[in-house]
Amino acid sequence: MTPEFRTALDAALTHVATPERAPAMRAYMRGQFDFLGIGTPQRRLAAKPLLQQLKGIGADNLILYARALWELPQREYQYVAIDMLAMHSKQLELAHIPVLLELVQNKSWWDTVDALASVIGDVLRYRHDGMDQALKQHDMWVRRIALLHQLGWRDKMDVERLFNYSLSLAHEKEFFIQKAIGWALRDYARHDPDAVRAFTSKEKHRLSALSYREANKHLSTP
Repeated sequence: MTPEFRTALDAALTHVATPERAPAMRAYMRGQFDFLGIGTPQRRLAAKPLLQQLKGIGADNLILYARALWELPQREYQYVAIDMLAMHSKQLELAHIPVLLELVQNKSWWDTVDALASVIGDVLRYRHDGMDQALKQHDMWVRRIALLHQLGWRDKMDVERLFNYSLSLAHEKEFFIQKAIGWALRDYARHDPDAVRAFTSKEKHRLSALSYREANKHLSTP
């Protein structure tokens, strides 16, 4: 990250920061991160012109910028990094998936992990490279990425993989895994409700109550 970019970004974020909001934002994240006190719309509007200027810097430089932003203490900088990666995801390749998974495991919480799941899904472009391995990782957040990487794929969804992944982790007691199973199934249910209804009915004894409830949240009883 160049000094010029950092200076310009700091100025843009400081201009829209409301420091009085920071304590509440920190509390919402269970006190794990510091905040400048910037809402999502304000942050994106302030940073967008700077992020647009990075269009031609290349994928490897984007990764370097993301890593540098990840090291800064305030949470908004990680959000800017994700906005940057999402904006320029077409420049990223499958070879960058391991680096993105490294970010997943650094300063991990649902906010950055779920946003990175979307970026990783965009980079995979209906492929699944590395996700079978991710499903077996010790880090719970990486396993959550494996569950969520197909969000929004609809008719491009590998349904067998979705169901197998869900059953592979169905025994876990971790809230964020149970929730992710339900979320992934609910997302696909928007495209094929009958398939999800049949799957959850058949496997109800294996799915946690939370996963089952989330998967069927918007499904009517047949």
